[in-house]
Amino acid sequence: MVKRIALILATTFPVMAFAASQNTITFKGQVSAQTCSVTVNGNAANPVILMPTVSTAALAAVNSKAGETPFTIGVSGCQAPGAGNTLAIKTAFLGSNVTSAGNLVNAGTAANVQVQLLDGAGGAAVTLNGITSVAGLVLNGTDTSASHDFAVQYVSEAGTAGAGTVSATAQYALDYL
Repeated sequence: MVKRIALILATTFPVMAFAASQNTITFKGQVSAQTCSVTVNGNAANPVILMPTVSTAALAAVNSKAGETPFTIGVSGCQAPGAGNTLAIKTAFLGSNVTSAGNLVNAGTAANVQVQLLDGAGGAAVTLNGITSVAGLVLNGTDTSASHDFAVQYVSEAGTAGAGTVSATAQYALDYL
């Protein structure tokens, strides 16, 4: 009987340890003396960036891009850093569903189309890989507000885009540290 219990325990504990390591949720955040109100294109709640309709021909080639659409993230009501001081605030993006190239996966019906985040209109692509922080919001001296321009565009990593809808989401937060 003791051998049977020992055998059961010996085979159960490794499975329990494996299961525990596969079911981990990590929660991250910050505690800061500085907090600001945030808007995206002036909208504080559930912003939506409307991208233009583009032709499938514009996304026919591998890694072709089209429909660049600017948007602005702004902060206000911040605590001024004080005369002669600056505070650099980063925007931290998290795409819950991204490609290996760091673009947002399309949840819509258009085939072979992804959404690419840019650091400003005509700017460099922001490769989303876990939490990706982008600098650009800067408070100087007595400033209590700032803004930074971003953009999004359609990209077809594989080419031969198919007609349909495009929808992608990313979470964002401010990084004051």
